[in-house]
Amino acid sequence: MATNAIDQTRRMLSLVTYLRERPGARVEDVARAFGVTPDELISDLNVLPMCGTSFRGGDLLDIDTDGEHIWWHNSEAVTGGEPLRIAADEATALLVAARAVATLPGLRESDRLALLRATAKLETAAGDSAAASARLAVTFESEGGVFADLDRAIAERRRVWLRYYSPSRDELTEREVDPIRLFVLGHTYVEAWCRLSEARRTFRLDRVAEIALLDKPADPPSIEPRDLSAGLVQPSEDDPEVVVEVGPGGRWVAEYYPHDSAEERPDGGLRIVLRSPDPASLRRLALRLGRDGRIIEPVELAHAATDAARAALAAYEEDAVH
Repeated sequence: MATNAIDQTRRMLSLVTYLRERPGARVEDVARAFGVTPDELISDLNVLPMCGTSFRGGDLLDIDTDGEHIWWHNSEAVTGGEPLRIAADEATALLVAARAVATLPGLRESDRLALLRATAKLETAAGDSAAASARLAVTFESEGGVFADLDRAIAERRRVWLRYYSPSRDELTEREVDPIRLFVLGHTYVEAWCRLSEARRTFRLDRVAEIALLDKPADPPSIEPRDLSAGLVQPSEDDPEVVVEVGPGGRWVAEYYPHDSAEERPDGGLRIVLRSPDPASLRRLALRLGRDGRIIEPVELAHAATDAARAALAAYEEDAVH
């Protein structure tokens, strides 16, 4: 199954650390460790020499391979040589991000204090460059409060009541869950045992409309944590196949949806083949794409997406009249 740019970026960040500790590593061994083919690994290695130690490139990574072994010739210079020097805009970006993270609800106090100490050192090192960052601020969405409640529930092993919006059914549901862990994959999620469905479920925090901690102990069954290294959505080969054609403005679909293939089209778009355990949920994708794409197969899903688009347009025109 094809991987997207987000997966590749995550893999290459880990690859840098891996190679630094294993000079002359064998291509086959590294590919096996990262769960990719040797050709995919070589593709990553062709990108790494264009990366460096600052936002502008800095000292580029001198990494190459003879097809059998991988050599990083300047690892000491990049990771263990002169202290890293950052420009004014880089210092500003780091300081704004650090201050924002320090205000997150649910952040453990020891972590917050460590972050504040690091921020103070960075301000001192940045000197006058730090002044600009003081005029900037970042605020987080309301999911921060939900995160804090869930983090507390996990620490205290308490059950939680949720009102949760399900976009695939376009409805709010109420349920009690035993939270297991919080994690981030683009958005912030909680993995929990849902007492409504009596199964493991994953909930996106920005879709939690209301939350309350209950005076009931959380008692999820003993289950193996899901392996999320391949992403949150991991379709099976047994899932129905869906074909989507997108124009240039819809190429982002290949970046965010796991897919089997993405073929170039003459107009600069893509013909994407993906799998979904619930193909009907892809109608929302078709509505979001609008003129930038359409579902081709299965035919019944293509017709359903067209009908949904017409209904949405009719409702919009009716509202405009009134």
